[in-house]
Amino acid sequence: MQFPESWIHGLAGGLLIGLGSIIALAVTGKVPGISGIVARLLKPSPGDIAWRGLFLVGLLAGAAITVTCYEPAKLFSIPVGRTLPVYAIAGLLVGFGTRLGGGCTSGHGVCGIGAGARDSIIATITFMAAGMLTVLMWKMIS
Repeated sequence: MQFPESWIHGLAGGLLIGLGSIIALAVTGKVPGISGIVARLLKPSPGDIAWRGLFLVGLLAGAAITVTCYEPAKLFSIPVGRTLPVYAIAGLLVGFGTRLGGGCTSGHGVCGIGAGARDSIIATITFMAAGMLTVLMWKMIS
């Protein structure tokens, strides 16, 4: 099966993600940011485990279905020359950043902005500016 490459698929996916986050916020009353969901699974509150666990299972199931339906080589491209320790350090830095920033990019960018949270709007602008600056600096040195 060939992976579809159309802006329509991206638009539909974005709309479904936004709709899903609105539904999750309406049903649970909580912002469904992935870093917060996982962090609170590690330190759960009573009556809070079921929906967080179900969310995580759905996330993993969606990834498993995607990898099953499409060739992984067409979905993912891992740069040559990177080692497992580099990825481990990068993952730890991302985890530290999500805790420092009060959530991850999806939590702020999709869910927080959708809920009209001022902190999320500021955080998303900061993420975008930092990403643009990083790309600019990388292009200048390479």
